[in-house]
Amino acid sequence: MDRAILHSDANAFYASVETVLHPELKGRAVAVCGAAENRHGIVLAKSELAKRMGVKTGMANWQAKKLCPDLVIVPPHHDIYAKFSRRLHEIYERYTDRVEGYGLDECWLDVTGCRMSPREIAEELRAAVKREIGITVSVGVSFNKVFAKLGSDMKKPDAVTEITRESFRQTVWKLPCSDLLFCGHATTEKLKTLGIFTIGELANAPHSLIVRKLGKNGEMLQKYANGQDDSSVAKVGEEEPVKSVGHGVTCVADLETLEEANVVFLALTQDIGQKLRRLGLQARGIQVTVRDSDLHFESWQQLSERPTQCASDLAKAAKELLKTRYGWQRPIRALTVSAIHLESADEPRQLSMFGGAGEKQRKAEGAFDKIREKFGDDAIKPAALLGENKLPEETPRQSPPPGGIV
Repeated sequence: MDRAILHSDANAFYASVETVLHPELKGRAVAVCGAAENRHGIVLAKSELAKRMGVKTGMANWQAKKLCPDLVIVPPHHDIYAKFSRRLHEIYERYTDRVEGYGLDECWLDVTGCRMSPREIAEELRAAVKREIGITVSVGVSFNKVFAKLGSDMKKPDAVTEITRESFRQTVWKLPCSDLLFCGHATTEKLKTLGIFTIGELANAPHSLIVRKLGKNGEMLQKYANGQDDSSVAKVGEEEPVKSVGHGVTCVADLETLEEANVVFLALTQDIGQKLRRLGLQARGIQVTVRDSDLHFESWQQLSERPTQCASDLAKAAKELLKTRYGWQRPIRALTVSAIHLESADEPRQLSMFGGAGEKQRKAEGAFDKIREKFGDDAIKPAALLGENKLPEETPRQSPPPGGIV
């Protein structure tokens, strides 16, 4: 029996919830934004009408208003969005115990073996969401998670799209590579240099070329392009192992230099190091993700010589990675740092022949954790964070996205 996987994506989720809470907003262009007094005031979500007017996620408030003068800007209410997300899950769990969240607004469902056809289930839950919650969802139906996700993206809002094993070449292969899950901007640009623009061209490209140019990530994407995704949908209540610990921020003004970026790294890695120590983990690598002033994303990874859970080590590695990989053609608007390739902190560690400074630093930062727990996060911090910088007044803590990432 072939698998039956659904991917349900709530359309313009934050903005749709605001419209349910405030019916007078119905039919108007709406954007959910941060505070307008600084650059942290960016578009977090937008309604379909605002999207059609050119408003994009990550755009500064003033830019969005320039494109759409009638735009209604509302502040975010994350606790309410979480409640609506739980109500969505309650509907999905009527059909299967295999429901895996992908953020607050997206879910995979494995409905293999259900008495109803996958498309019938998709249509039924779509109607239930609209009737009971007042928002709409787009649902992809397919034989694997990647194509189900692709299907939910193909037709919006309030639609069902089915991609079958027999039809995916005609349906999927004509789409741009960027539509494929995990094929980000940087990877898409690399593929273009190889003359690969569509998912079909990626699927049929020489395997050796893809692996040579893109490594394991390219190999994975080529498998996805050929419909070869056998990843399972997690059961309700299953906890996946933590795969990375990350933290990101949008700055109040664009970062123009490496030293300005380093101050942000120092701030972000304080939180990351604290989480690693709390989870009893250490990282063997670092990932840096940049969103520039044109809202383009780039991301790079690098392994370290030895595992660490120290903020100072992580900040130094992030700075070096940015220094070697980012060309500064445009200033940076947002930065995210992630500790990757995690392992237990109880794993044996190779000590440095030049002394025990690393162990001393680890113990010192553990002591800092206790001070912050008692007196607050601002009780102790690197001296570099005491001067003027481009961080928002409060560096927001990120809630964990799906897939074992904290």
